[in-house]
Amino acid sequence: MRVATGVCLGLCSLGAWGCAAEATRFTLVPRDDAAVTSDAGAAGDAVDASDGFAPVPIRDSGAALGCSEAAQLVYVLSQSNELYSFRPNLRQFTRIGVLRCPTSLTPNSMAIDRDAVAWVNYVDANPFGAGGGRIYRVNTTDASCSAAAPVDLPRAFAQLGMGFSTTSADTTEESLFLSATGDPLLGGSAGLARLDPVTLTVAPVGAFTGALRGQNAELTGTGDGRLYGFFTTTPVQVAQIDKRTGRIVETRPLAGVERPSAWAFSFWGGAFYLYTAPDALTQPARTSNVTYYNPADGTVDPAYLTNVGFRIVGAGVSTCAPVAPPP
Repeated sequence: MRVATGVCLGLCSLGAWGCAAEATRFTLVPRDDAAVTSDAGAAGDAVDASDGFAPVPIRDSGAALGCSEAAQLVYVLSQSNELYSFRPNLRQFTRIGVLRCPTSLTPNSMAIDRDAVAWVNYVDANPFGAGGGRIYRVNTTDASCSAAAPVDLPRAFAQLGMGFSTTSADTTEESLFLSATGDPLLGGSAGLARLDPVTLTVAPVGAFTGALRGQNAELTGTGDGRLYGFFTTTPVQVAQIDKRTGRIVETRPLAGVERPSAWAFSFWGGAFYLYTAPDALTQPARTSNVTYYNPADGTVDPAYLTNVGFRIVGAGVSTCAPVAPPP
């Protein structure tokens, strides 16, 4: 997600918080599967499987039973319209390709369903434009756009955060939840909504409550029926959201995590991953950082990955993803 387009001309500098001193080493696997390491986005030496970065199978468990391995990965979307898969436990990104949806709109957010299909929100980058927002469906194997008609979004939800969540802990039925991105000068976010799976229309659920009313959030869901938001307050917060009403169930402020201009959010293996980047106008050399947050023991690591080489505006993970750390 990016700062609300309606205010980015005047308020983008609000996202320019902090910068890691040096990049955390991670692995980037291009399409030819020749793994390379990267520091601050620069290519490094080749790495082979013996270096410990080879992909490992992810065991199905609980609601993940019967899912493909592809449906258990995290996927991220760059501001440059490129799709990557991400294995958080290996700190490994794999480039899939450039999205080829027939639109002049700009990528903003993403969610992944249990069939490993990406649902991608595109918005008008011009704050005075009339392009609105749409959701396209994308094949995560090759980044090709589905022939299915895009979902046209109402103005209040044209730019949004989104994530799938199962109906409960003991079912594989899931819903796509939406969080409106609002202009703080015009009342802020309209809160939570749900995309009707049959009519593909937006059904409002309710405003966020308490101190998070009107605040913008990215969403991620879990295979055991929970829904969470990454709110870009000061400090940023991770909050559990009641899917029936939009009520904030509980929240955890994360001191030390930058307040971003571009951000995304995913849950995987019992932990949350927060993707953040500052305003590109004030810090053009900075790309996204990845923060690891484990709610079980309270661990917060803002330097889990730093300066990964591209700006992440969307992250999605299906409800097939493990809800506990893999063995």
